[in-house]
Amino acid sequence: MNSEYRASTWGDEISLEYGKGLRGYKGAEGPIPVFGTNGQVGWTDKALALGPGIILGRKGAYRGINYSKDPFFVIDTAYYVKPKTDLNMRWLYYAMIHHRLGFIDDGSPIPSTTRAAVYIREVDVPVPESQTTIAKILGDLDDKINLLRGMNATLEDISQSIFRAWFVDFKPVRAKAAGATSFRGMPQELFDALPNSFEDSEIGEIPTGWKIKPLDSIADFLNGLAMQKHRPKSGEDSLPVIKIAELRKGISGRTDKASISIPEKYIISDGDFIFSWSGSLLAKFWTEGDGALNQHLFKVTGRDHPIWFVASWIWVHLQNFQDIAASKATTMGHIQRKHLSDAMIVRPSSKILKQMTVLMEPFIAKQITNELEAHTLSSLRDTLLPKLISGEIKAPHFEALTDG
Repeated sequence: MNSEYRASTWGDEISLEYGKGLRGYKGAEGPIPVFGTNGQVGWTDKALALGPGIILGRKGAYRGINYSKDPFFVIDTAYYVKPKTDLNMRWLYYAMIHHRLGFIDDGSPIPSTTRAAVYIREVDVPVPESQTTIAKILGDLDDKINLLRGMNATLEDISQSIFRAWFVDFKPVRAKAAGATSFRGMPQELFDALPNSFEDSEIGEIPTGWKIKPLDSIADFLNGLAMQKHRPKSGEDSLPVIKIAELRKGISGRTDKASISIPEKYIISDGDFIFSWSGSLLAKFWTEGDGALNQHLFKVTGRDHPIWFVASWIWVHLQNFQDIAASKATTMGHIQRKHLSDAMIVRPSSKILKQMTVLMEPFIAKQITNELEAHTLSSLRDTLLPKLISGEIKAPHFEALTDG
């Protein structure tokens, strides 16, 4: 064995501590994140362990490995890790991922990970200096990914707040009708173009001259194909099949494949807007490369309307769509096309919509760019992780990446 590593077992290196029962964490507010078997599940005001720390799922079909820089709480479906030797906690987190400790199964009817099954497994532990370097290389990548996604969450909140204020609540028009000569955050040229009064409509008062339209009149909703009928032939190029699971969690090793020869209109690409009309009812801009659009998903394109405008209205109606789906007496609730026709949108004049597009499109473009960069960094991290943890690539070779 390389002299930088020592042979050991997980039982000699760590102790897996049981989480504790906790009530009310799902609806609670507090500074302390609560972790369960596959990630954060709520908040509380009292920590069970100090950070940095690692949480390993104990029960359930999917048992994740999660890292917390700060104090945290763990419920009784998971373990938290206490090191027995001098270990860098972030290196330990990546080592546990590499050794797939979340996939160990004791064979019981309820999938579970036991301490005994983990402790007997072998692990090679590098010297502390190498642990630190590996943790910094992989940790810097994860920190950048988290920063990009945190930025996207902020951009999404800002853009949707603006849209609701201007197009749903009509706050600038109300201000103008009340005698205001400007509106905070709105360009003066756009404010000047707004009407200063309201008129009645089928959904209540709307700005004078604006129109009420069904959601499906401003966009086309293309339903996907039953991709099990379009499996690739032996040796044929293929595309990942984008189902609801992929829309929710991204492409994985379990993602199905479809023939590359499917009709082009069913191939989705980065920047396409996808909306699942059954199951989870999610709506998002796709950023994981070309894929095959499965049934139960719509590819949404604007019908003479900018996609940011269409997407924003889908997000406005999404909660109502989810409520409709949840009311269905089936295992997989859904909406129908008639619900797209029943969902009304308010459309301003073409001049105002054009001015708004100049403001809103950059929000969407930046979010897509950030997410694409996050995917690139995730791919790099996933490539480096097994090579660094196993010693195939020596950590000192990457010291230049950590300088400065």
